[in-house]
Amino acid sequence: MGGVNAPTPAPGAVPVPVPAARSRGAALVLDLLRTAGEPGISRLELAERTGLTPQAVSKITARLRTEGLATEAGHRASTGGKPRTVLRLVPSAGYAVGVHLDRDELTTLLADLAGAVVALRRRPLDLGAGAGPVLDAVTEEVRALLGGPPDARAVLGVGVAMPGPLDHRAGVPGRVTGFPEWEGHPVREELAGRLGLPVVLDKDTNAAALGLAIRPAAPGSFAYVHLGTGLGAGLVLGGAPLRGDRTGAGELGHQTVQLDGPPCGCGGRGCLEVLCLAAVGRGELSEAARILGAGAANVVRLLDIDQVLLGGRVVLAAPEAFADGVREVLAGLGLTAPVGVAAEPDAVAEGAAWLILGPIFGK
Repeated sequence: MGGVNAPTPAPGAVPVPVPAARSRGAALVLDLLRTAGEPGISRLELAERTGLTPQAVSKITARLRTEGLATEAGHRASTGGKPRTVLRLVPSAGYAVGVHLDRDELTTLLADLAGAVVALRRRPLDLGAGAGPVLDAVTEEVRALLGGPPDARAVLGVGVAMPGPLDHRAGVPGRVTGFPEWEGHPVREELAGRLGLPVVLDKDTNAAALGLAIRPAAPGSFAYVHLGTGLGAGLVLGGAPLRGDRTGAGELGHQTVQLDGPPCGCGGRGCLEVLCLAAVGRGELSEAARILGAGAANVVRLLDIDQVLLGGRVVLAAPEAFADGVREVLAGLGLTAPVGVAAEPDAVAEGAAWLILGPIFGK
């Protein structure tokens, strides 16, 4: 075990209301306060951008201030009349834990209400050790991260991201490639009981895509393609993650690209994941990038997305090689979607925290 212990949440922090109980108007206002950052935003601007009446905005912001979620951030000169009062979000009003269960590593972090990471821990992990030992490790790390039992006044919940497929609604993994023993285990229910906090479970790629989609400059539609210990994608359409009716969308690594190819842990043959990881294992990064580009091209053709974002530890170890290789494949097929690299090494864990924070802001 190791890492940095989290600071104790500020004494006296008030409870953040259950996201589902908040009005749509309050969520819109909170999201604008979040994106405005430290400089803040005036009530008039909030009314203009949300379409709410000034009276409604005044009531909402008064309640947010009472709850400790918003505070005054000074005044701004007005074009006429008295200066406008500016409001900003109070990031320390609430915290969320993000957990990334990778095949060989466990990352836990604590993010404030604005999504800023205030503490992070990392340790080796064997996902194949079974649910009992793995969830023991998660429990230990979350408790260590929080410095003891969670403060229910400030810690909103725990977002957990792991390889799929899984059932996001039920909080239960499916037949995880290479780790079939996880199938059907009640991960969400068990962790919630162990930690005494709300828990949300989602695929690693979906969590990362959500965290990236939250950013103000995020494109409306994109594919986050993650190449690490496995290969998968998080899909964002219309600014929201696409999970599918059975929460199984985004299994990019298990599209067949070679009919008589090598067997894959999913039960298929010639899957993108097994071919790409084999090339990485041989040190043939240009070939791995070419294979990854073929998969990205299929997604661009199928969904007409605005951008392809690459991430994961293998990509981040050679970002230019992978970005250039994928761009070359797309360009050769006449596809114009730009290719970028999501440079955050902990994009999945940060996105897992947004599984908890997102609903507060209507995401």
